[in-house]
Amino acid sequence: GEIRGGRFVSGFSGEQFALPEAVGLLRAKEEAEPALVSISAADPLNLLGILLPGEKLPALPGNRLLFRGGQVVAVQLSGEVRYLESVPAQTEWEWRNVLVRQAKHAAFQEQPARPQ
Repeated sequence: GEIRGGRFVSGFSGEQFALPEAVGLLRAKEEAEPALVSISAADPLNLLGILLPGEKLPALPGNRLLFRGGQVVAVQLSGEVRYLESVPAQTEWEWRNVLVRQAKHAAFQEQPARPQ
């Protein structure tokens, strides 16, 4: 009774397990605006072409994936951004900024001014 079994996340086969409160959290996330999350292709969460549909993205530090609500919507491959779905130009610009901004090395990002 402490853990529920079933299919909570679409697109993955097999039995899935979660605590009871996970169901409410997943339902709440469906209603909210999907978040954009960018990761390095070298990250172990890069499952594109393995578990997720699409071509495999080489696990190189310069390559990146952009997720929107858990779905891969864009990739950065060898410096080129590829969109995996057709979206307006404004959305492409926003997605490109998330991919490129998060790809910068921390040493090159603007640092907040230190109080004197």
